[in-house]
Amino acid sequence: MEEKKELEKEELEKETAAQEEVLEEADPKETGAEESPETEPEKEEEDASEDAGEKKGFFKKREKKDKKDEQIAELTDKVKRQLAEFENFRNRTEKEKAHMYAVGAREVIEKMLPVVDNFERGIKSIPEEEKGGPVASGMEMIYKQLMMVLTDLGVTPIEAVGQEFDPNFHNAVMHVENEELGENIIAEEFQKGYKYKDAVLRYSMVTVAN
Repeated sequence: MEEKKELEKEELEKETAAQEEVLEEADPKETGAEESPETEPEKEEEDASEDAGEKKGFFKKREKKDKKDEQIAELTDKVKRQLAEFENFRNRTEKEKAHMYAVGAREVIEKMLPVVDNFERGIKSIPEEEKGGPVASGMEMIYKQLMMVLTDLGVTPIEAVGQEFDPNFHNAVMHVENEELGENIIAEEFQKGYKYKDAVLRYSMVTVAN
């Protein structure tokens, strides 16, 4: 009987030990088997969210910088266009002023030419015995001064007598035969012609030989 009780006691102790081992293997707190797979994905999600936040902040800064650069480029282009327009306006105004001055000066000079012609006729009509007199000397001085003013303005007389006829500067009103002169040579000048700078102000009225 005692041996039987001891055997039963040993079997009971073995079953109890086996149950304790089963419970220890099934306890998640003891093993920590279920904790690791749950914590690692959470950590990866946190790292991913942090990276996304940093990237978002970087792109925001980049967008703000690009917008400022666009505004600077736009303003710079606007200033350049305004400067170009102002330069064109200034050049156009200067050309208009120069043209107006040239037209105005030409009109004034054209009205002065008949006065010059009359001075020349008056000096030629003075008798030889009176050419040294005060009246003749005064007329010659005024005539010289008038011609100096015209020269300063850019007015020059056109050469005629003895020159070859040039329709760009001369206006032939008569033709004569003259053996002493060559062909198409100006023999006489009826009215003096003038140039204003490079433009003809008045054509010379001439007689052409042969």
